[in-house]
Amino acid sequence: MKKTLLIFLFLPIFLQVFLTTLCAISYVESSNGLSYPSLDGGRTEVEMADIDGDGNIDLLSIGDHGSPYVNTNEHGIMVWFGDGTGSWSVFQNGDFGYGGIAVGDIDNDGFLDVGYGMHHNWSGNDFGDQLIEAALGDGTGQNWQPWDDSLATEGQDWGMFGTDFADFNNDGLLDIGSNSFGSGDGVHTYINNGDGPWEHSFGFLGGNSTDDIMFGDVNNDGNADFAVAHQNGTVYIGDGTGNFTLGDGNLPPGGNLGLRGVDLGDANNNGTDEISFCNSNGGVEIWTWVSQNTWSNFSGILPSSGSYEATQIFDMNVDGNGDIVAFGSGVLTIWTGDGAGNWTLETSFTTPSPGYFEALRVGGDADHNGFPDIVIVAREGSWPSDINHIRFFKETSTPDTLYIKPIHPHGYEKFYAGSVNFIDWTSSVPDTLPANVRLELSTTGNNGPWVVITENLPDNGRYQWLISDTLASTNCFVRYTIFWQSDSTQCLTPVQFEIMGSTGISNHIKTEHIYRTNMKVFPTLVTNRNVHIYYTLGRKGPVKISLYDITGKKLAALVNGTMPQGNYRITWNAKEKNNRAVGQGIYFIRGVIQGQKFNSKVIVLK
Repeated sequence: MKKTLLIFLFLPIFLQVFLTTLCAISYVESSNGLSYPSLDGGRTEVEMADIDGDGNIDLLSIGDHGSPYVNTNEHGIMVWFGDGTGSWSVFQNGDFGYGGIAVGDIDNDGFLDVGYGMHHNWSGNDFGDQLIEAALGDGTGQNWQPWDDSLATEGQDWGMFGTDFADFNNDGLLDIGSNSFGSGDGVHTYINNGDGPWEHSFGFLGGNSTDDIMFGDVNNDGNADFAVAHQNGTVYIGDGTGNFTLGDGNLPPGGNLGLRGVDLGDANNNGTDEISFCNSNGGVEIWTWVSQNTWSNFSGILPSSGSYEATQIFDMNVDGNGDIVAFGSGVLTIWTGDGAGNWTLETSFTTPSPGYFEALRVGGDADHNGFPDIVIVAREGSWPSDINHIRFFKETSTPDTLYIKPIHPHGYEKFYAGSVNFIDWTSSVPDTLPANVRLELSTTGNNGPWVVITENLPDNGRYQWLISDTLASTNCFVRYTIFWQSDSTQCLTPVQFEIMGSTGISNHIKTEHIYRTNMKVFPTLVTNRNVHIYYTLGRKGPVKISLYDITGKKLAALVNGTMPQGNYRITWNAKEKNNRAVGQGIYFIRGVIQGQKFNSKVIVLK
């Protein structure tokens, strides 16, 4: 990989970013398209996810204090669609905002959905009138269906904020947790019943917070735990049923606002998640669970004081070890780890003054160069004209070799059969032509035999994995294969992980949500060229999708064959002669998928 040290002027916004140390990883701002809508002030969350399934990560948020329409044009769910090079274009839907957001497939239909906690639940309809909500997506990132019955009905009346998903009762559906906005509304988790209503499983009212919440597994028992920035406690240990017990032990106390900038991630490669945070002196700390509510300081040479306000744990240099990213007062710093608690100052750069932290997220790779990127929201300028700015920073390596590397699982993790977890990877693709990925599982070691988990995935770095409830093995590996043009390459999970026998929980999941088969078409009014056909197979089976005219004449077979379990997207170019061109009129796309019939009308305009 070609590495360069950049000292540059980002001309469109006259932002000068200085790299302060020679380093193996470096960053350039790539914020074209992020200046609209202008932000306001206050905290927010930004997530990276491929919300429209095109293989490129997008950015999602419900905005800061300016949403909806408070001296800004922010409103609702904002998606900045990525183009695969680091440029963005925004689409907004809804009349609410100011809060946190989570992304995942909550109804197992193959399309990503969202959950969010907010302060400004000002909408006059079901989409945006609760302090915690979830909404189903249709694969476009533009349309949302509320799926939020019984959320935030425990007396929350001021505001919720940080939000995250995890399957914390191991039943095959993502559940939701949220931390309060500032003071009073506490921390709450809800079980996903699979059909719309949610069930409050744990939580409390009262106390101050600094908004953040993050799920992980700190004690390696296969059950989701969470870390939260709240004065009543920081780490809560899950029992696999939806209940949680405070597990702070000898962690530093959080004080009146809770520990700031908490995050969870595996930094010592033992399958458990460490917790990182900023201490009361603005320093950076990371601690690891030892046993029975006892923690060990894993911070090493990380600064004990400073002006940091937020942390993230992620393998930023893709060497297989977790690293620490911290941001505050306009300074972002990365310390790379060796897995043994030794940290090396790797990279540091600045953003415009004063640069007060409002959001930080790392992990997505906007340009497929194989290295994680960074998104920051910070307050800039002088009072009374200071406002938030969202800025995206790409790692600068030039991708000249096709490769794929595992991120999660990376060894020693424990998962329950029948639960939902995530398979993550990073990849380097030499140019902008799309790649796709196949994932396979071995339960008998790193030599196989291999069973396909899914294939023909867009190369977006994440797959939501519903683990079969029939599996049980201590010797599991995932094999990742990336296909690009006529080339392909593979990698394996570095060390085995474990799938434990199913908990047998079935009262919160229904068969149709595990094995749902569907087909969706977008757009159905074609004024440009492309029509996207999305379909999902819950298990291997036959697929026939064909194009018909209004008289019922079959014009073309778009898909005809037996396909493995997975999520698929095909594109029909309605106006290109070499791709089944048609004239203006009404057409039908009809599918028979695993015996189920689907029919969509498409109107083609000139």
